[in-house]
Amino acid sequence: MKILIVEDEPKTGSYLRQGLGEAGYVVDLVDNGFNGLHQAESGEYDLVVLDVMLPGLDGWQVLQGLRRGHPHLAVLFLTARDQVEDRVKGLELGADDYLVKPFAFAELLARVRTLLRRGRAPSEPSVLRAADLEVDLLRRRVTRAGQRIELTAKEYALLELFLRRRGEVLPRSLIASSVWDMNFDSDTNVVDVAVRRLRLKIDNDFEPRLIQTVRGMGYVLDVPA
Repeated sequence: MKILIVEDEPKTGSYLRQGLGEAGYVVDLVDNGFNGLHQAESGEYDLVVLDVMLPGLDGWQVLQGLRRGHPHLAVLFLTARDQVEDRVKGLELGADDYLVKPFAFAELLARVRTLLRRGRAPSEPSVLRAADLEVDLLRRRVTRAGQRIELTAKEYALLELFLRRRGEVLPRSLIASSVWDMNFDSDTNVVDVAVRRLRLKIDNDFEPRLIQTVRGMGYVLDVPA
């Protein structure tokens, strides 16, 4: 998933780019309204995080320009303008969400995930597969080689993440933020323990083994070539 940040304050922009990048998104950053509008119109973005007070074009103007040519592109206003009339104006112009600075990154990440899920919901599959492993998303049912496998809520969330990002090496920080909604602490082994338990259930008695450790990087689920 690809996100464009339009933010003229260097520290905030850098913080957002690093945080969203560590959460697993591809992130571009521009620092003025003209470039923001141009980049959003020419790039393949799933979400724009947009400040209001920008040099060149302000955020209102950027949003108006986007809505003329890209009515379905998700836009999240992230701004210090906290008056009710500003929020109303942003939403009436077509913003999908409005978050006021200062903000908690966990809340921003939750809103980003919600907007991105909403944008891709119509085309989401109801069943995820890898080899003879199947996850029925509607019934939350997991089987491998036709055998029912019982998972805890966290194990199910972890497996769903692996299957949705099949073939991608997922760092522990991304897994921790996605499954536990927490920042990864290198002193904790919660991710490694959860992966080990998931392997016991879906890999140990089956072939091929699907979950692989990529040393120094994280984990990946895929069918071996």
